[in-house]
Amino acid sequence: MPDHEHIYRMKAHLYHRLIAAQPDLSNIMEELCPGGDLDILDLGAGSGRLTLSLLPRARSLSASDLSPAMLEELVRNVPLSCHSRLMTIAADHRNLPLPDHSFDLIVSGWSLCYLAGSDEPEWEANLKQMMSEINRLLRPGGTVILFETMGTGYSAPQPPPFLLEYYNQLERQYEFCHRWIRTDYTFRSPQEAEELTRFFFGDALADEVRLNGLPIVPECAGVWWKESGKVHPA
Repeated sequence: MPDHEHIYRMKAHLYHRLIAAQPDLSNIMEELCPGGDLDILDLGAGSGRLTLSLLPRARSLSASDLSPAMLEELVRNVPLSCHSRLMTIAADHRNLPLPDHSFDLIVSGWSLCYLAGSDEPEWEANLKQMMSEINRLLRPGGTVILFETMGTGYSAPQPPPFLLEYYNQLERQYEFCHRWIRTDYTFRSPQEAEELTRFFFGDALADEVRLNGLPIVPECAGVWWKESGKVHPA
């Protein structure tokens, strides 16, 4: 399996090519948190996948990520006309240098899982701290929306086993609502599909993509959200 930490540090541009092949999630986020003129926080913003979709509705948008290289790529991808509304923060999800009750909407895409998977020895403590930070930063009546993987290369949900307890706790302990969606990659060619899946997901999936000879790679994602804006630590 490729080293994602290395990718986020050294290959942010190539990573953005990969995620640019996925569908826009604006409609889902607007359905779950309608309206505009919002102060928004994108946790684990990466190269800007959700940030770029949310900027049209943002009064301000704060994008945090542990990787300064990813945040530099994000800034390059954001139109200059939006830079005055954008702030980037290199920070850990468990300790965010931001004021209490600053945001109407907090989103995170494919990011909390790196600290909350059961392969992390302190995953439950990590999750509790991340939920505490979200609760601290969210305004009364605000909304939090989380996107996480439910399996790449599958047309129906096949969540990775090491994330099952994290997902269960989101629903049981933290009272998130949940549904799943398709987030298929649509590449420009079968060759690009193989190249970019091998780069990020590894040889097993890329070999399947090569055999299929198609530019589309199926993927499922989970959506978890709290409409009340209260994320209670366990």
